[in-house]
Formats: sequence, structure tokens, C-alpha cells
Amino acid sequence: RSPVPAPQALEDQYSPSRWSPRLDRDAVIQAHLAATAAGTQRARASAQTSLHVPYGDGEREKLDIYFPAEHCGTFPLLVYIHGGYWQCLSKDESGFAALPLVSQGVAVVAVGYDTAPKGHMDAMVLQVRRSLAFLVQQYSGIRGIFLCGHSAGAHLAAMVLSTDWTEYGVVPDIKGAVLVSGVYDLEPILHTYVNDALSMSREVAQRNSPMLCISPAVPAATGCEVLVAVAQHDSPEFRRQSQEYGQALRAAGWSVSLLDLAGVDHFDIIEKLSEESYVLTQVGEELLPSL
Repeated sequence: RSPVPAPQALEDQYSPSRWSPRLDRDAVIQAHLAATAAGTQRARASAQTSLHVPYGDGEREKLDIYFPAEHCGTFPLLVYIHGGYWQCLSKDESGFAALPLVSQGVAVVAVGYDTAPKGHMDAMVLQVRRSLAFLVQQYSGIRGIFLCGHSAGAHLAAMVLSTDWTEYGVVPDIKGAVLVSGVYDLEPILHTYVNDALSMSREVAQRNSPMLCISPAVPAATGCEVLVAVAQHDSPEFRRQSQEYGQALRAAGWSVSLLDLAGVDHFDIIEKLSEESYVLTQVGEELLPSL
């Protein structure tokens, strides 16, 4: 394992907005909010939607579902889990990836979950797992599930890959996961401002670190393609985390591709999923079964 940087260096390493060459820190975050919100509005205007579908009783335990026009009740499903360092953003600006996908016959779900300080790490992981179990029970025509998460959402998607589904009464048919600029070891987060809202103990961080929860690939998992993507202008720590997690999954027998995307930062690496021509959109579409 690589040495952990000193505390102030860690603060910088885990502040993704400091690493963008495009804009200053506040501007890059504002631009991200604007881009994802605009993409979501476009998707809502052009897709058939079921918004705010409850998968549980909690205030934020809701899903936004974007259906393809011609689906006859059967479709592959992409489940998108938003980032925001487990403490901001929501499903409401997380439908931006739907536009190119629904036109390809794929349904897209944006998952809501309780962010900190209300939500605790254990609870968020549980909510995302429960949302998948709900979808499988609710829609019998799903032909394979694909996970996509960005930043903190990539962490939650990776935790879904480590789920013991026996407790849920269903086994989702997860065919692939696109993990974008994620955090897979929560230990360094304990020493940064990010934990102020999360209040994680070391035990909670360990229990919810995908890096420490990798199960050997069971036969079902060998058919699951995992794509670990990272941006050229992510911080060295974010890049290290992606590389080490991808290698650890591969060592456990999972099918993993590492994608290092040039010319993008922590934010536009995911925003561009609203564009048909974007490399990550196209790679994601290749992961989906031939429709």
C-alpha cells in the first residue's frame, strides 16, 4: 500500500475541485451543478419518466426512472448513483446520463439516498442495496442491471458489488459496473474535512471500504464487467485509489478494465455522459448487451 500523505496534503488530495485546470474551485462546482441539472431537464423532457418512486419509507428513499419509448416491458437497466461526497447532490439532477441511453432502449434509474449528516455511511450503503432489490421485485422485465456511480456514488456502487444478497430475497443480475472517479478505501477520508459531516469511526470506514470487502468472483460475478474510470485531472490520490481497487478486483478474479480518460477532470468526466459521442458513453453502451 502507498504511504498516506500528511494531513494538509490529504485535504488537498481529497478536494477534487482543486485539481481542475478549467476553472477555479467554486466555479467548477457551480458549472457541474448547472451541467447535470440541464442534462437532467433535457432527459425529463424527452423520455417517459416515473419520478419519485418510493423504494422505502425514508424521505429520500426514492427513484427517478427514465424509460425507453419502445420497451414492451423488457429492457436493460442502468442504475446511476450520484456523488457529492455523501453529503450533497441528489437524484433530482442525476438523470443527465439518460438521454443517450433511453434512445438505445435502456432504462435509467437515478437513486436517491439520505446524505450526511442525516444519512450515515452504513445506512447509505443499505439504502442503495435495497433500491436494487426493490427494482428487481418491481420490474420483472429487466434484462440485466448495470451500475454507474460517480465519486461517492462509485464508492456506493462498488459496495453493491460486495453485497451478500441472501438477506434481500433476490439476486440482481448485475452484468456490469462503470465506476467513475471513485473512493474505494475510506481510511484517508477519516483525516479530512469530508468526515466532519460523515462522523465515521475507523470501524465504519473499514466496514464500508470496497477495497476491504472484495469477495472472490463467484461464477455470477465472472460475467460482470467492471470498468474503473479515472480522469487525467483527478488528484494523485483519486488516481491511486482507482488503480489499486481495479487491480485488487482483478486479482480476485473479476473481469476489470481500467480506463484513464485524458483531457477531463473529476467533474466533466461524468457530465459528458449526456453526450452520445463521449467515449465513456460509448464504452458504457458497448457493455450493455447487444440490444
